[in-house]
Amino acid sequence: MRLVYVLLAYLLVPVLAGITLWRGFRDRSYWRNFGERFGFGAGSPAQSIWIHAVSVGEVQASAPLVAALRRRYPDMPLVVTTGTPTGAARARALFGEGVLVRYVPYDLPGSVRRFFDRVRPRIAIVLETELWPNLYRECGRRRVPLVLASARVSQRSVDRYRWLGSVIRELFAREVFVGAQGEQDAERFRQLGAAAERTHVTGNVKFDFSVPPETVEKGRALRELHAPGRPVWIAGSTHGGEEELVLAAHRTVQRSHPTALLLLAPRHPQRFDDVAALLEREQVRFVRRSSGTACMAQTEVLLIDTLGELLDFYAAADVAYVGGSLVPIGGHNLLEPAALGIPVLTGPHNFNGPDVARLLIGRGAAEIVSDADALGNRVAQLLADGAARARIGALGRAAVEENRGAVEKLLRLIDPLLAA
Repeated sequence: MRLVYVLLAYLLVPVLAGITLWRGFRDRSYWRNFGERFGFGAGSPAQSIWIHAVSVGEVQASAPLVAALRRRYPDMPLVVTTGTPTGAARARALFGEGVLVRYVPYDLPGSVRRFFDRVRPRIAIVLETELWPNLYRECGRRRVPLVLASARVSQRSVDRYRWLGSVIRELFAREVFVGAQGEQDAERFRQLGAAAERTHVTGNVKFDFSVPPETVEKGRALRELHAPGRPVWIAGSTHGGEEELVLAAHRTVQRSHPTALLLLAPRHPQRFDDVAALLEREQVRFVRRSSGTACMAQTEVLLIDTLGELLDFYAAADVAYVGGSLVPIGGHNLLEPAALGIPVLTGPHNFNGPDVARLLIGRGAAEIVSDADALGNRVAQLLADGAARARIGALGRAAVEENRGAVEKLLRLIDPLLAA
């Protein structure tokens, strides 16, 4: 079965590489450090702690863990890998010169070996769920302990992975430790073959996220620049097919709040121009954040077509809708606006983080809206009720605060492995 997987990988990687190179014609960042995807590129001067965070959300979530490891092991190099240009850019902005940031290699035997030769990991820490047979096999071959941190897996994924049979079982046959987000996730990893004695519930590192002290002030300044005296709501991390729903919701909001400003933040930079074209077709009066122009009184939408500012714009808003949830993407990070004390709205599709969604909804800190009409009506209600916003925001802050501690639990798992 493994031979079949390797053959399929050799067939698929040229397609994936071609797609990456093609995207580079629109966004040159896809071409930068392309050789790293085949295991080439910069390496570590000594044995390193390697952390993999596949994209922007995981990179952001890894920040408290990276900070804790840097404090705990100041003499050991840290390497952070990601799979996307936006993830790499965010990692460099967060971690600076003290951390080597590079792409994870394609899951080809040769690419993986070259990567290990250069990075020289003493331990591998993979955030959430990235199951790559050749990469895991190389960890086992080189006796590198591998920790799945803040690990989660849906029942649908378990059923799909089972089709790989012995390939998946072999993943967990070596020194793989699971730090699951919840007991359900832990049980599903055991179903896939993870050893019971190496599977633990450590929680979700996203709860250990701390709002930088300057964020609230940045949000205040952004609001004063773009929307003084106006009600403001934000749709963060939206996807294709979702912006149309958000714009329909904004038209509903404008019926009762005609001066309301929508902050619209598409998830992926390669879609910024497409969303701008949509706004033009819909004859929406909008300003692009990248233009450096402040919104006028008649501006209806501020298109956030920049990177690394979403948290600041959450802090500028009265109400937050978190995208990827009115369309079946699975939702994004609900904890960022909740930690800022902003009422959170989300669509029904939250399978990327069901435990977080259940917790916040159960605490009254977040609400599900089923469609554009429901979104628009609820935003309008909240914009009209400052007391409700304050109450819901306080519940969100409390829920985040009470569930911190995942990083410390992970460190208790990691420390003995580095000491061995």
